[in-house]
Amino acid sequence: MRNTLTIKLFAAILISSFLSGCGVLAVGGVVAGASVMADRRTPAVQAIDKGIELEAGNALAKRYGDNAHINVTSFNQKVLLTGEAKDADIKGQAGAFVKAMKNVRSVFNELTIGPNSTYTARANDSFLESKIKTQMIFTDKLPSNSMAIVAEGASVYLMGILTQNEAAIAKKVASNADGVKDVYAYFDIISEAEKTRLEKQGKADESQPDSMPKQ
Repeated sequence: MRNTLTIKLFAAILISSFLSGCGVLAVGGVVAGASVMADRRTPAVQAIDKGIELEAGNALAKRYGDNAHINVTSFNQKVLLTGEAKDADIKGQAGAFVKAMKNVRSVFNELTIGPNSTYTARANDSFLESKIKTQMIFTDKLPSNSMAIVAEGASVYLMGILTQNEAAIAKKVASNADGVKDVYAYFDIISEAEKTRLEKQGKADESQPDSMPKQ
């Protein structure tokens, strides 16, 4: 019950942010809490992913400056690079650098060769991302908080831990969204049995008290 209410609250906050143009930053703690509870990754892996994103993002920005605009997304230790690189050498070097990082399982280098995208283009991609995330939240039988959704140049990249059926639904939702050019999926596919195990584990974790019991 708590999990369901939290996710619904997250959805309401997200939708209201579209209308007001603000508000997401003010409730970041609530959003983060919803993601942790519904995520099929362990808390340890979630922390590793966040560390990879921060370390790689900072290092690549420092190394290439205005010669590249690189977004780093890590999910279950699989890393997606999107954005632009001035030339093929920078693209290759960026991919090799991230691949050599500790805890990185694999790298999907989707950088395009060319000038950095404009702020208008990035704003459009952010809006498209948010729109798809909202549609995912309201799609039945889809663990939207166990996915990463990235829009870049009207192409959409999906990462997550899903069953084959869930993956098909997610790809369909993204493909049907207005403004989407292409959809690329890099899911970790799990069995229905593994899905059930993870859900039972999540419910067990959720039932634990938030504070130490009174003596």
